[in-house]
This record gives sequence, C-alpha cells and structure tokens, in this order.
Amino acid sequence: MSRAPITLKGAEKLRVELKRLKSEDRPAVIKAIAEARAHGDLSENAEYAAAREQQGFIEGRIKEIEARLSDAQVIDPTTLPDTGRVVFGATVLLADEEGAEVTYQIVGDDEADIRQGLISINSPIARALVGKEVGEEVSVTVPGGTRHLEIIEVRLL
Repeated sequence: MSRAPITLKGAEKLRVELKRLKSEDRPAVIKAIAEARAHGDLSENAEYAAAREQQGFIEGRIKEIEARLSDAQVIDPTTLPDTGRVVFGATVLLADEEGAEVTYQIVGDDEADIRQGLISINSPIARALVGKEVGEEVSVTVPGGTRHLEIIEVRLL
C-alpha cells in the first residue's frame, strides 16, 4: 500500500482527536454502559443499546485514525526547499478570468476542507497546479465547467 501524504498540522490534528477518543470518549461510554447495565433487563434497555452503539462508533474511529496515521507520510511544508513551484503543502494564491482571487493550501485527502481553503492533492485543481510556478496559467475541468486560473503567489507555510 502506498503512503498517503499528510501535512504536519493534519497529522497533529488526527493525533489530538485520537488522544481525546482514547482518554475521554472511550472511558465516558464505558461508564455509560456500566450505568445502563445497572438498570436491569438489557433486552429492553434503550440507554444500553445507545451506549453500545456509541462505543462501536468510537472504536471504529480509533481504528480508522490509527490506520491513517500508520499509512501516512508526514510532510512539513516549511522544511521543503522553496523552488517557487507548487508542491504538496504549498499555499497558492490564484486569480480567475474575472480577476477574483482565491487561496488554497494543497493537503492530504484526510485534511481537505474547501470551506477552509484546504484542497486535496488528488483534486483536479491541485493536480493541475503541482509543478507550476508564479505567472503560469492553468485550465482545470471541474464539475461546474472549465476554470482558467493564474498563479499569483506560492508560499510554503
């Protein structure tokens, strides 16, 4: 299996979530299960069923995060050489054909959140941008049609 790239910030965010799940959420659901068991007949105990279901979600998420972290290739964009080209982890300022500007950071699949300006390395826009430099124009086919974008600035944060 190939290693999935993730930024240092994204890996830390997953580690924090994993720690919270193991140290806070898991013990809380175990306590809720114990309390629900104390109420008697488990076959008709909705609190018990809900707590067990929540436990399943928590355990599943813990396994998922552990798997993602073990398969991750953590990349710190600040340690990469600044070649002026768009690379994984770079923050890119773009202008479209109407002159509207937008800023994206190219991140791993697990970190992508378009509302925060984080786009996946596997997205059409990121694939078109990687390897390009300031002043170059790219055409990207996206679900809404073809977008023409000019690279205004490339930063490694």
